[in-house]
Amino acid sequence: MTWLHWSLLSAFFAGLTAILAKLGVAGVDSNLATAVRTSVVLVFAWAVALATGPAAAVFALSPRTWLFLTLSGLATGLSWLCYFRALQLGDAAKVAPIDKLSVVFVLILAALFLRESLTLKTLLGGSLITAGAVVLALK
Repeated sequence: MTWLHWSLLSAFFAGLTAILAKLGVAGVDSNLATAVRTSVVLVFAWAVALATGPAAAVFALSPRTWLFLTLSGLATGLSWLCYFRALQLGDAAKVAPIDKLSVVFVLILAALFLRESLTLKTLLGGSLITAGAVVLALK
């Protein structure tokens, strides 16, 4: 499978996540719901990692890798806490498009920190994503 296949599967499962999470946060503290979900992800991710590669590989990770994966994990945790609270307060069909503005933030942050180019195509695409999110979030 190519990156496109994996990306489409990721988008599908992210969409499914929003629906299942919206159902799961009903009447529950959003932080507790995030903790439960994160625990399931933790167990699942370790099971997949250990089933597909040697356990000793974790000890071969560089300090730089540990740093950036830790920071990424913290950013993910903050994102999920905010996302679950937003789902608790708003409609999934409005929360999810706003959450997908992360694509626009990636374009900007990738240009600033990774030196990826902002082309006319990426600017147009980012603008369309922003417009779409705003249209879907309007009452």
